[in-house]
Amino acid sequence: MNAIGVITLTTDFGLSDPYVGTMKGVILSIHPEAVVVDISHQIKAGSILHAAGVIQEAYPFFPKGTVHVGVIDPGVGGQRRPILLMTEDHFFVGPDNGLFWPLVRPHQPPKIIHLTETKYFLPRLSYTFHGRDIFAPVAAHLCRGVDPSKMGQIITDPVPLHRPRPREKGNILVGEVVRVDHFGNLVTNIGQENLARFLGSARPSIKVKNLMIEGLRKTYASVPAGEPLALIGSSNYLEIAVNLGRASDRLQSDTEEIIGTKVEVAKT
Repeated sequence: MNAIGVITLTTDFGLSDPYVGTMKGVILSIHPEAVVVDISHQIKAGSILHAAGVIQEAYPFFPKGTVHVGVIDPGVGGQRRPILLMTEDHFFVGPDNGLFWPLVRPHQPPKIIHLTETKYFLPRLSYTFHGRDIFAPVAAHLCRGVDPSKMGQIITDPVPLHRPRPREKGNILVGEVVRVDHFGNLVTNIGQENLARFLGSARPSIKVKNLMIEGLRKTYASVPAGEPLALIGSSNYLEIAVNLGRASDRLQSDTEEIIGTKVEVAKT
C-alpha cells in the first residue's frame, strides 16, 4: 500500500492558536501537492478516549492510502513513543498512548513502527510540539513515497486504551455518555448491535440523569420541537437528543461533567 497524498488532522489544539496552521505549513513545505483535511481540532483537551472515537468513526470514509495524523499528546516530550500504525488500507501517525488502539484489534496483526529515523523529522525538535516537529513531517514524507520500513523499527507492544463497555445488570443495559457533539447530542457507548441483542423484541426505556425516554426514533424530527428522543445515530451508537434543542442542557451539567454519565436501558 502506498500513501496517496491525502493527510487528515485530528487534534485538541482548537483554532485560536497557530498550531494547526503551523502543522499544515510543515506538511506543504515538504509535499506541496498534499491534500490536508481537518477531521476535528475541538477534541476535549488531553482526551485520548474522545479522539480515538472520532478517528475511528471518520477514517473509513477516506480513500485507501490516506495518512491520518492524531495529536492528542499529554505525554509529549516524555517516554511515550512516536509511532506509525498501518492497517490494510490506511496509515496512522501519532503518539503511542492508546490513541490508535481501537484500530489494532480489528486489524490484527497490525504493523506498527516506532518512529526513530530523525531525518524524517524537522531538524530541531521541541519538547512540547511533536505534532509540528515529528508527526507532520513524517506524514508528508510518507505521501512523497518514503518506505515506512525506513522510518524505524517494528514494535508489537502498543499502549492499550481502556474503553468503557456497556454491561448488563439483570433487566438493564448500562452504558455511558462518551461524547457530547456540537449539537448537544449525547453519544453513548451502546452500539446498535449490542442494543438489538439486548432488547430482542422488547421496547426500551432509557434513563440519563433526569431524562426519561420511551422507545427509539429514527429521526430527530419524529418528536415535537423541544422534546427529547433516543435514536441510533450516524455512528451506529445510541444517542440522546432534543429536537431543535440540546440534550446536554437538559442534564444541567457542563460537557466535562456529562462525559461518563450513566445511561440505563430497560426492557419494557
